Amino acid sequence: MKFIKKYIKVVDSLNERIGSITSWLTALLVLVVSYDVFVRYLVGESSVGLQEFEWHIFALIFLVSAAYTLKIDEHVRVDVFYTRFSQKNKALVNLFGSVFLLIPFCLIVILASQDFVELSFRVKETSPDAGGLPARYILKAFIPVSFILLLLQGLALAFKSFLQIKAK
Repeated sequence: MKFIKKYIKVVDSLNERIGSITSWLTALLVLVVSYDVFVRYLVGESSVGLQEFEWHIFALIFLVSAAYTLKIDEHVRVDVFYTRFSQKNKALVNLFGSVFLLIPFCLIVILASQDFVELSFRVKETSPDAGGLPARYILKAFIPVSFILLLLQGLALAFKSFLQIKAK
């Protein structure tokens, strides 16, 4: 039981810090998009590299913050029945969903993305567009990293749900 509580605390803390960092990426994205709009419409210039930088930041925000979003229970859920459930039934749904849906899905994505990311690193993948960004392989490396974080948080959710069920 001690291990489970320690695990939850460590993973929650890790994803809390990552969520904080991601919020700064969101602020950076707003600044970059504002600059891009200013330059494009007032100066009449446009940059493929800048536009790619925008979607790279967005991809990082989306990928890396998924585990934090799960941690704070703000992920997308169809709440038709869930909101009416008792705390114990919510914990049962969360435990079932984590063990049979979320964790297997994370494992599949982690395993399936290995060759994809490895190939990208091996060829030192860059943007196919003239003026695009180099080192696209670094961005692709965040696919398995983000799903590892989501897997860890999914395990923490399963443990929390188990403890909640056991306590009642």
